[in-house]
Amino acid sequence: MKHERSLAIAAFITVCLVWGTTYLAIRVAIETIPPFTLTAIRFIVAGVVMAAIAVWRGESLPRDRNTLLNLALVGFLMVGVGNLAVVWAEQWVPSGLAALFVATAPFWMVVIEAFRTRGERVDRRTGIGMLMGFVGVALLVTPGGAGPSWNLAFVAGAVAIQIGCVAWQYGSIRSKYHLKEVPLLASASLQMLFGGLIVGAISLAIGEPARFAINLRTFAALAYLTIFGSIIAYSAYVYALAKLRTTKVSLYAYVNPVVAVILGWLILDESLSAISVAAMVVILIGVALVQTAGVGKRVEIVRPLPAQKNAA
Repeated sequence: MKHERSLAIAAFITVCLVWGTTYLAIRVAIETIPPFTLTAIRFIVAGVVMAAIAVWRGESLPRDRNTLLNLALVGFLMVGVGNLAVVWAEQWVPSGLAALFVATAPFWMVVIEAFRTRGERVDRRTGIGMLMGFVGVALLVTPGGAGPSWNLAFVAGAVAIQIGCVAWQYGSIRSKYHLKEVPLLASASLQMLFGGLIVGAISLAIGEPARFAINLRTFAALAYLTIFGSIIAYSAYVYALAKLRTTKVSLYAYVNPVVAVILGWLILDESLSAISVAAMVVILIGVALVQTAGVGKRVEIVRPLPAQKNAA
């Protein structure tokens, strides 16, 4: 029992560190790999590997048309919109700031739940937390918060990430209510595979492969995202979730942005102004208020993919 708990804690630490580093890896990978192509390769490979693991574990892959269509839709929302939005935005948005924008994802889950017929309603504590979080985002998109990165492309990237967060959370809702009967690994693998194939088709349609180039640095970043970000960290997340309390595992959402900001500052020389630090604190306090409110404890984000939340 004690050994299992130690392994679960190690898995939780893996999730905190690895998912926080994926923003840096994305920023490096898109130096030569176009965003749609990067997303497609990463998730197609990860989806195939995860599907093989699911079959090896004895999980059956669904074959009925409606389930496969739902898996494809969820994969499109979470990979083709949610994760891709971060990759596309990081062409102009520094990796640390991208992670802070993604930290607002729990707010969008609350908004979506509030509009569902039987969804959770927003209480005062949650409302205050959301307000604080969006104030933090507003600080980040000012010239003082973004620093030298600020321009119209930066603002467009910040907006794209918020759209991606909405898509990610709506995909999570659909996963919760339409994919209950699909085994966990099988569901995640097919979501990744379908999402990657859809993004890959778009990449071909817009001619991205003609701009594809790779060197040792960007290949290493792509391999890291695929192996560590999409396979190892997700497996660690599943294990930690099974062995630890959900509220404890959800703390990774506070650690990821801090890791991303520090790495971006240390390795990529991304600027870290006083306003951006203040915005980070405000956003994380807002997230903490939402997570500890009644809604934050009751809303369950089911089967998140390794990217953003990922999300990256």
